[in-house]
Amino acid sequence: MKDKETKANPGDTVTVIKTDGGKVKGRLIESYDKDVLLVKLESGYNIGIKKDDIKGISIEKRENQESKKEEIKQNTKLPSVSVIMTGGTIASKLDYNTGGVKWLMNPDEIFSIAPKVFDVTRIKAIEKPFMLASENMTPKEWKILATKTAELLNKPENMGVIITHGTDTLHYTAAALSFMLKNVNKPVVLTYAQRSADRGSSDTALNLACAGRAALSDIAEVMLVGHATTNDDYCIAIRGTKARKMHTSRRDTFRPINDLPIAKIYTDRIEALQDYKKRNDNLKVKADTKFEEKIALVKSYPGAKPDILEFYAEKGYKGIIIEATGLGHVATEESRNNWLPAIKECIRKGIIICFTPQTIYGRLDPYVYSPGRKLAEAGVIFLEDMLSETAYVKLGWVLGHTSYPAKVKEMMLENYAGETNKRIDEESFLY
Repeated sequence: MKDKETKANPGDTVTVIKTDGGKVKGRLIESYDKDVLLVKLESGYNIGIKKDDIKGISIEKRENQESKKEEIKQNTKLPSVSVIMTGGTIASKLDYNTGGVKWLMNPDEIFSIAPKVFDVTRIKAIEKPFMLASENMTPKEWKILATKTAELLNKPENMGVIITHGTDTLHYTAAALSFMLKNVNKPVVLTYAQRSADRGSSDTALNLACAGRAALSDIAEVMLVGHATTNDDYCIAIRGTKARKMHTSRRDTFRPINDLPIAKIYTDRIEALQDYKKRNDNLKVKADTKFEEKIALVKSYPGAKPDILEFYAEKGYKGIIIEATGLGHVATEESRNNWLPAIKECIRKGIIICFTPQTIYGRLDPYVYSPGRKLAEAGVIFLEDMLSETAYVKLGWVLGHTSYPAKVKEMMLENYAGETNKRIDEESFLY
């Protein structure tokens, strides 16, 4: 067994023959336990096999044989789109030497697993302004993305722009682009993967193929395109201000909140589900990236003390989004942790206080119960059915333009990019 074992290298596809007659097939991973062989199964899971239990190893394919990819040939007669890569799982694959994942620095490696993209479009340009896991992104990266996206949208040869992005904070970026991009004239499609491209269960191929279809559509909005279900059948396009990551690992993790999807996206067609802004190639897109970073997102919960507001006030913060309970509540006079005085003091100092629903679904209404009325009278801005993450981004963008409280309130309640709905469709709940 040892002689055969030495011929297999990390990354090779092997069949391990066990002493009990069982067989295990997968990709060999470097193991740091000299007594254990580590194999990544086709399902994506790893299995460790004691070497004493191994009768032999059959090498099915060498890693270097599999890594040779044919050069991608594009049809120059097809309409073109541009792609911005930013990192995330969609731009990663397994490193068989470490067992972890690494960035795909060659874009061909990504698109080679989604050949259907090239059935409908050709990639005019691929930009990589940065490569980051999305949890490491900041407003600085949002500004870079907005500026680059505007530049690409204004090129006549581009029918649309596709942005590949990590999932953890993708909904924040989608909201940021929705506010920062003025006069959107073509599709801006953000897409992702929950599982890396080398896994059999990867969602990369369908998401990229549907993103390519969406980028050629007449939907002139910032949208997020990804799996509609756990099956590989179709995707949905969700408005950038109404998308939220709702599961840690499911492939259909992003859902529309208090809204229906803009459309169902198949690899060969699009089915619109609601009205949307239409393509207008005559518009010139501008990147309005002014942003105030001294803002915070705070959650109300039983026993929460209001001194958190005092902390942010002392640190010079300009605005705070509070995820309120129910229809828009925090502890008031009946509680030992009355938030009302601290909220009033913040507002007196010019700090903007906004409420969003921590229920995620539904709309705030401060006038049903008396505590809500008192909070509204104190100057709290109740943000209707706006998502907390969207509200956080919007507050930073608004405060980047004005600090005058009356103007801030006016802008926070103005519907710039579909972030609030006058009426919530019953069908949208848990869509």
